[in-house]
Amino acid sequence: MKHVDYKSVKFEPFEGADARGAGIRWLIGDKDGAENFAMRMIEIDPGGYSPCHSHKSEHEVFVWRGKGELRLEGSNHPLLPGTAVFVPGEVLHQFVNVSESEKLEFICVVPIKKP
Repeated sequence: MKHVDYKSVKFEPFEGADARGAGIRWLIGDKDGAENFAMRMIEIDPGGYSPCHSHKSEHEVFVWRGKGELRLEGSNHPLLPGTAVFVPGEVLHQFVNVSESEKLEFICVVPIKKP
């Protein structure tokens, strides 16, 4: 079992020129004994954005705080507290904080990659 305040988990900034003011906290994962899913908290500063990317696995998102936009294969979808989103695998996507003053925070759940 793991029981932790998310703010005590190490914040890891996203690296690269295609990300700004964004990063991740790995809340629960395989190192904690989880076998199927990893839970992460993504945090994006005002005006910031995650890398524009795609990957094999799907992920599920729940917006906790802030105001943002999901850019998904050429279309934009608003993100507000309480919004739930399913992002299929192999789909180009990016999360953008459209607020000028508030951080965008959301839970993102992904399958754990098995060897």
